[in-house]
Formats: sequence, structure tokens, C-alpha cells
Amino acid sequence: MAINLTAIEGSLTPIRDHILVEEMHFGEQKTKSGLIIRSDDGETRGIYPRWGKVYAKGPENKDEYDVGDWILIEHGRWTRGILFNEDGNEKTLRRVDPENVLAYSDKKPDGVTIGAEYADGDHATVDPGSFVNPN
Repeated sequence: MAINLTAIEGSLTPIRDHILVEEMHFGEQKTKSGLIIRSDDGETRGIYPRWGKVYAKGPENKDEYDVGDWILIEHGRWTRGILFNEDGNEKTLRRVDPENVLAYSDKKPDGVTIGAEYADGDHATVDPGSFVNPN
């Protein structure tokens, strides 16, 4: 018999060197000027990596980024989200393997998806230099 959980409560710690992330953006986007760009992952701009905020790191993870930092994750290299209730705040967490982290930043990136700046549908190029940590 399957159990239907609405949200997990308590505390979560990833095993080994795995990473739990939150605040990954999926779906439509809104530009600074207020335009709404529909979700088109894989249709117009192609498939692209996503940023996520590090919620927790496993005890064996010795990478330089810390909890609270933002990491850029290869497209599709995250699990489906699980709902997690922490002190009355419900959030969606996803597990990521450390070898799928492309870059990191201690500040929230300007717009948490790549490709948002190419909303005209004619471009699929992203400058990799814009993701390099200046430190």
C-alpha cells in the first residue's frame, strides 16, 4: 500500500557528497520590465542548466561552495522535487551529485535561469564566461 505524503517534516542531511538544493526556477519567467516569458525549456532556446541554492551538503562534500551559495547544475542532473516542511515553511528540495555542478556564486545570479536574456527565440548561445566565479 502506497503512502501519500504531502510534505516531509524534520531535518534532512544528504548522504556522502550529495547536495540538496532549493529555489530552482521552473516555468515561466518575468523580465525586469514586467514581460512574461512562457516556459519553453527545450522548445525555442534549447535545453539549459539551472541555478539552485545549496540547502545542505553531505559530510564527504569538500567543494568550495557553502550552504546558502548558488550552484549552476547541468541540465536534468537533479532529482524530482520533494516537499519539505521546516518550521512551517514548505520548500521543494532536489538532490544533485557534485560532479554535475558547473559553477558557483556566493550571490544570487541575476535571473536564476540561463537563456532568459534571449527571449526573441532566435538565439541559443550563452557566454560561458558570464558564469565564472571572479574569486
